[in-house]
Amino acid sequence: MKQMLRHLPAIHELQQDQRFAKLEEKWSKAKATEWVQEAVAELRKELLEETWVQSNDIIDFVDEIFMRVSERLSEHSMKRLQRVINGTGTVLHTNLGRARLGERATLQVAQTAQSYSNLEYNLIEGKRGSRHDLIEGIVKEITGAEAAMVVNNNAAAVYLILKALAKEKEVIVSRGELVEIGGSFRVSSIMEESGAHLIEVGTTNKTHQSDYEQAINENTAMIMKVHTSNFKIIGFTKEIPASELKHVTEQHKVILYEDLGSGAIYDLRQDGIGNEPTVSEALMHADIVSFSGDKLLGGPQVGMIAGKKDLIDKLKKHQLARVLRVDKMTLAALEATLSEYRDLDKAKTTIPTLKAILLTKEEVRARIALFKPKIPASFLSEIIDGTSQVGGGTMPEVELDTCLLKLNHQSIKSHEIQEQLRKGSPAVVGRIQEDALLFDFRTIDEAEFADLEARLQEFAN
Repeated sequence: MKQMLRHLPAIHELQQDQRFAKLEEKWSKAKATEWVQEAVAELRKELLEETWVQSNDIIDFVDEIFMRVSERLSEHSMKRLQRVINGTGTVLHTNLGRARLGERATLQVAQTAQSYSNLEYNLIEGKRGSRHDLIEGIVKEITGAEAAMVVNNNAAAVYLILKALAKEKEVIVSRGELVEIGGSFRVSSIMEESGAHLIEVGTTNKTHQSDYEQAINENTAMIMKVHTSNFKIIGFTKEIPASELKHVTEQHKVILYEDLGSGAIYDLRQDGIGNEPTVSEALMHADIVSFSGDKLLGGPQVGMIAGKKDLIDKLKKHQLARVLRVDKMTLAALEATLSEYRDLDKAKTTIPTLKAILLTKEEVRARIALFKPKIPASFLSEIIDGTSQVGGGTMPEVELDTCLLKLNHQSIKSHEIQEQLRKGSPAVVGRIQEDALLFDFRTIDEAEFADLEARLQEFAN
């Protein structure tokens, strides 16, 4: 195979090929040459290592090289961030972008992106304004907070609060709440970076009110409550809710801060789902709270901060507020999403996250039944019982009863179909169990039926 190296064409010869001319016309000579050089180098390496496998439809090295250039061109043109049909049943799938935006939010983002906006301009007074003002009013309206602001995610919110309100001061946290979230991101590490000093109290499973009281001294800035959205400790446990810590912090004149994590505006407990406190409920006790925008809120990725006006004002004036601020499109999506909560009954149908979580098993079954006639005859299909997850580190103990579409192809293995579905456009992601493809239609809308059908038709015999 090494002897074939002498037959590799020179770059200048490849540049005379009509296929190179087409590449040069569409892109540039420099870019076309770069792709050809990469393909030749790759082929030379395979020949030296004797790993090259000749394709049946390749006549010579020139064809091989331009075939590889064509593959590179396809990869170069492909969007890196792509639409995915989520058939996993995990509503807030972190790897698939968490919350989907509703129609109102999507439209407002498009309108804001396509035109100028009053991002930092007060239209009433005709002078410079603040982007903080754009969402503060509606957050106050739907949560009862005195003031509010937004940063780029909840980890940033935690960092800003600790940096601005507790730098070089002590912050008391229960050991049972020192959580680690995705990507080895720990609350204790954020606190260390902020300059606040962590004071751990209690044990992993039990923390008493006296533990907090005994830890308070003249250098204490706040007590921090961390809602453990991504795990649950069961059995012999005890924790002190913010409602019981309020009089402790008031007596000692320290801040009571609650990091809610998921940040529910709509109370899912009334539908028998989970035990997540609402933001309004937390604000009845805590001086300041923070939560995510792309979890139970059902909006874009942001970190929401709400609470007492004097504390929020300090955060707005801190230099980090500019570093952590969000852009106009994020604010547009957030404002539109928050506006839906002015009518909670309507929000259940207009916010995709809430709608998906609240779907009954029978409603999911009805979706599958509607799609079933579109399945190619090469698949054997049936509807089976299953469970969905809320996801996104939210309510890990909650399983939502659902129905699954089970598919088995007559001749192609399920893992091969799964791989091809994942790599095509739009990408389709589901589950595999006992060599069968499973799709949970809790997270597949009717608007996606045509695309899903087209992808399955690729396997029609």
